[in-house]
Amino acid sequence: MRIYQESFTKMQEIVNDYTAQTTDFEIEQRVAEIIAKVRENGDEALKTYEEKFDHVKLAEFAVPKEKMVKALAEISPELKQALLLAKKNIISYHKRELEYGFIDTDVPGITRGQKVTPLQRVGLYVPGGTAAYPSTILMSALPAKIAGVSQIVMVTPPQKEGIAAPVLAAAQLAGVDTIYQVGGAQAIAALAYGTQSIQAVNKIVGPGNIYVATAKKQVFGQVAIDMVAGPSEIGILADNSAQPAQIAADLLSQAEHDKRARAILITDELDFAQKVDQEVEKQVKLLPRREIAAASIAERSFIAVMDSIPEMFALMNSVAPEHLEVQLKDPMQYLSLIQNAGSVFLGKYASEPLGDYVAGPNHILPTGGTAKFSSPLGVYDFVKKTSFIQFSQDALAQDLAAITTLARAEGLEAHARAVESRFKN
Repeated sequence: MRIYQESFTKMQEIVNDYTAQTTDFEIEQRVAEIIAKVRENGDEALKTYEEKFDHVKLAEFAVPKEKMVKALAEISPELKQALLLAKKNIISYHKRELEYGFIDTDVPGITRGQKVTPLQRVGLYVPGGTAAYPSTILMSALPAKIAGVSQIVMVTPPQKEGIAAPVLAAAQLAGVDTIYQVGGAQAIAALAYGTQSIQAVNKIVGPGNIYVATAKKQVFGQVAIDMVAGPSEIGILADNSAQPAQIAADLLSQAEHDKRARAILITDELDFAQKVDQEVEKQVKLLPRREIAAASIAERSFIAVMDSIPEMFALMNSVAPEHLEVQLKDPMQYLSLIQNAGSVFLGKYASEPLGDYVAGPNHILPTGGTAKFSSPLGVYDFVKKTSFIQFSQDALAQDLAAITTLARAEGLEAHARAVESRFKN
């Protein structure tokens, strides 16, 4: 890994270079063409693209429900137990995010309030390329179930041998209503606009590759989306009280996701940084996905050595990582210094994969610096809010002059007359 020991200002410039968002106009154009074809030709376009991109010829897209039931019955007891533990913890965490409406009647003659309504139909995108992610199904479907969503549909790329049993089992366990074998930008288009076989949804959530992320961005407005997710990231704040081998292992846990993934360590000890770098070089060679992890480490990752712990936190807030580990003595004392991070892992035993699987907080998180203004996926993503008001005649009369004054100041005479009409015979 590259090791930098520069001034804070210079390190901010380096961080900006590493985290700068770029637009691939060629991919933007390809995705726009795919979306247009799906809108025009529906199922036929989906079949054509699945044969072209995933090399699978499909007669139909929907996976029979009995396959999901069968998969859950046939997976190993150990995997089923792990999925059940994850489900239990995800539910116990996310049920605390439930929001309720309110009614305000404090002023006589006036009722104001807010109504919270679950979305009717949502679509979950589950990647299926270089790895299968049953954990992502639980993370996306369970908050939707807690919110009260009526219909949960899932899309995932088809596989020549069929969708993996752990994926089917997780979907059954999480309460997914229907699975469609379709992936990529074409799946996002189908969820947004509908086809002969796939009904359009109100919102699309879940991570995917750059084509999926670009498609989500392009259909936003037709449907809602959770976020435009990029490659995975981990940021670690550590000093020499941490174990270099453990820090290296945690950095590689995200580097193995994608060649474009980012793994960043910020410390205040050059000697510690060098030891971590040596561990990374040693451990990456032992990974099954070493080619992917090595590319991420070589091209997208770095170690920064700063002068103080406050500078370490300030620089990491500039990174705004998807995952942030704080491996310092008494890490809870630093929680107030963290401003920008998708999910925070405190202390030696809160290794990032804990959050990927069983801790409970969601692992669908803002990436690419968007943690500066975005939140993890949650129950709040699957509801919408509606305000309501009711006024008595006396209450309206008290506010009549203020309403008409504001309306006429804005040049909206019909607004003023609409309210005045309530007081004319």
